[in-house]
Amino acid sequence: MKLGVFNPVLQDRSFEDACSFLASKGVQIIEIGCGGYPGKHHCDPAILLKDEEKFTEFKSILERSCLEISGFSCHGNPIHPNKEIAKKFDDDLTNAILMCEKMGVRILNCFSGCPGDSETSQKPNWVTCPWPEDFIEILDYQWNKVLIPYWKEKVKFAKAHGVDKIAIEMHPGFCVYNPKSLLRLREAVGPEIGANFDPSHLIWQGVSPVAAIRELGKHNAIFHFHAKDTKIDEINCPINGVLDVGHYGKEIERSWIFRSVGYGHDIGYWKDIVSALRMVGYDHALSIEHEDSLMTTEEGLIKAINCLKDAIIFETKGDMFWA
Repeated sequence: MKLGVFNPVLQDRSFEDACSFLASKGVQIIEIGCGGYPGKHHCDPAILLKDEEKFTEFKSILERSCLEISGFSCHGNPIHPNKEIAKKFDDDLTNAILMCEKMGVRILNCFSGCPGDSETSQKPNWVTCPWPEDFIEILDYQWNKVLIPYWKEKVKFAKAHGVDKIAIEMHPGFCVYNPKSLLRLREAVGPEIGANFDPSHLIWQGVSPVAAIRELGKHNAIFHFHAKDTKIDEINCPINGVLDVGHYGKEIERSWIFRSVGYGHDIGYWKDIVSALRMVGYDHALSIEHEDSLMTTEEGLIKAINCLKDAIIFETKGDMFWA
């Protein structure tokens, strides 16, 4: 496994400065945002796909820093019910796939997206319960009329351009938000659909990361991993439950908040996650995504790096000489 970082945390630096900083901290691999919500601060495919000089410099920066790319990321909602919004996200996703092809990267990280409740909707509609019956009808429309057809076509395009791992982050607010919904889409579309496994969004839903890793591991469905923690508030959550629409900045009022690795759970918890990943055969990046509002980006990132250095199993497992 390799220690990685998702680059938006360093978006205020130049790409060269960001890569140099990460290399100096012992980071081995970088996940690069190239559209959608992560932005294009360090990688704008619209430029790099056409300007060979800038593309060559982009590659040279990575080579000088001795950093590999764990995957390109283009998190957005390409099935947004507002067609103009959907097109922008879809265009970004298309360019991200072409960027993967140009760099020889097989993994693209993204969201599944979420449509509205009908063809006339203008806002996404995330369904979280089966009753009244309206919600079941909405889910049928979303999955069978929009989500599955879209991803069948997008996966076909991705495969034609050398991208055979569409790593979907299970994120509430989108159709794919837990292992069951991920596997449902994978079954409908194909083995090119897998997980960009981010435990932070599963933790607050009450999902055990280790159990989820073992379930998805049965299907070889973990393509990428985000290292991000969540702290459940032991005062607010027992009163209000986990569904919380309060602003992330009002930490003391929320039922849960995102934390740097090691601050939502101790290192033993993270060692269990790493061990579960090893048991199911995952041997790729643990990519730190820093969204801890109680720390500066640099301090939070460094603390996460130091925690993972102790938790990650870097070497290939040895022979069981004792067995």
